[in-house]
Amino acid sequence: MSLTFDPEGFAQRQLDAYNARDLERFVAEYTDDVEVYSLPNPQPTLVGREALRKHYRDNRFNLPELHAKLVNRMVFGNKVIDQELITGIPDAPVQAAAIYEVTERGIAKVWFLRG
Repeated sequence: MSLTFDPEGFAQRQLDAYNARDLERFVAEYTDDVEVYSLPNPQPTLVGREALRKHYRDNRFNLPELHAKLVNRMVFGNKVIDQELITGIPDAPVQAAAIYEVTERGIAKVWFLRG
């Protein structure tokens, strides 16, 4: 990894794009082969940037009140763990944790846990 590798930057940029509902900026922070998991399910719920794009286009970025407030963030090497309070979705507000595994190419894996 290069000296300028900044895992936290990827997590922050995707969060900013999420809150702006800017789909192209959002998916640009992920690798082409990203895997998304919803814990405790051990199988990925989404695989690939195109599946990610479709899911967020159809299920999140079409919600006008969508917002994720960052409550806490921890960075461990190439892992970024965000605690978020999500509003503007069904069953909101929702406490959630997102664990991002970041490579120099972008976010490669994400594990979500809803409270």
